[in-house]
Amino acid sequence: MHFSFRNPMRVSALTLLLAVGTWFTAPALAQVGGTAVVFLMIEPDSRAAGMGNTGVAIADNANAIFWNPAGLADQRGMEFGITHSNWLPEFNADLYYEYFVTKRHIRGLGTFGGHLTYLFLGEQNYRDEQNNDLGTFKSYDIAAGLSWGFKATNKLSVGTGIRLIYSSLANVKVGAQQTNPGVSAGMDVGMLYKLPEFWLGPTAVQYNVGLNLANMGPKIQYSDSEQGDPIPTYLRFGHAMTFQFDDYNKITLANDFSKMLVRQRMTETCIDPADTETCTVGYYTDPFYQAIFSAWTPISVKSGAEDDEDQVHETLSIIDQLLIASGFEYWYKNLFAARTGYFYENPYNGDRQFLTFGAGLRYNIVGVDFSYIYALEENHPLANTMRFSLLLKLGR
Repeated sequence: MHFSFRNPMRVSALTLLLAVGTWFTAPALAQVGGTAVVFLMIEPDSRAAGMGNTGVAIADNANAIFWNPAGLADQRGMEFGITHSNWLPEFNADLYYEYFVTKRHIRGLGTFGGHLTYLFLGEQNYRDEQNNDLGTFKSYDIAAGLSWGFKATNKLSVGTGIRLIYSSLANVKVGAQQTNPGVSAGMDVGMLYKLPEFWLGPTAVQYNVGLNLANMGPKIQYSDSEQGDPIPTYLRFGHAMTFQFDDYNKITLANDFSKMLVRQRMTETCIDPADTETCTVGYYTDPFYQAIFSAWTPISVKSGAEDDEDQVHETLSIIDQLLIASGFEYWYKNLFAARTGYFYENPYNGDRQFLTFGAGLRYNIVGVDFSYIYALEENHPLANTMRFSLLLKLGR
């Protein structure tokens, strides 16, 4: 059997999966190790997305569930939020992303939050070897989870969360192998340290440092074979500084650094060790509890096809493997915000480089945010991606 398009502008589930994966791992895929369910790394918050994808040291609304669950600890009242985005608009493939989030403070226990994430990957049909139409199927990813943040000390907050993951790329039989939806789970832990407010001349300054270790969980399996793919465990850490100039003007500067904690190893099996033609090469990824430590090593990467004589070989240090984000936000009277940011990834470790822009409005209990990605590379899949978020805050 094979997949085919119902609409020439749509792509198959497999093609989409590969395209989504290139944002995070290509062209170092074979060396660094690819992951499944990369939708877990899509930034759901239009505010932070407008600031270059920075948020681990800010995390001051319900979207802290994604950026840093420890940020829930200082929040009070109840809040609901929703984010919508037409995903990968350059593909014109009718993909979309939805994110629902809520949080509520319970006196004496801390602040609890919940979220639901949904990525629709389109509708495909599949055919047998004789090109007979065997029907259609829809591809999608979904995750739901709960988080909790509480104050460990006056300055230090900690948080944790867990999510269930269901990924239905295809539910068909290809040859003798059945392709099934994949199921897994992931756990987050985070911390947020807030220094006491201090003054620089007449300006009040707040400085925060945050860390979040996200999506620690078992591999996800899509077929009846024993092979599984890791989910995207990653570490995000960073800092943010807010300058309160007066009752009307406030600026926040933020930097986030993150790293995928996936370690892939090459394996070689030989029928006759003396004859290399009898050898087959495979790949094995460390389980997440090992990769948290084993991923902190330099890696060798290459670009181009296996038989390309002009392949480029590079060694990436730990610094080269970091994803770097910088953000700026200006608020006027806590009513209107303007934002911008920059995101950088090494050309041999994913090569995402883009500017972001955003704006926000707050009035009474309603908050509206918007973000836009301006890709610095032509024909980049993320170019012109827009997100819209709505927040409703009830109580204080």
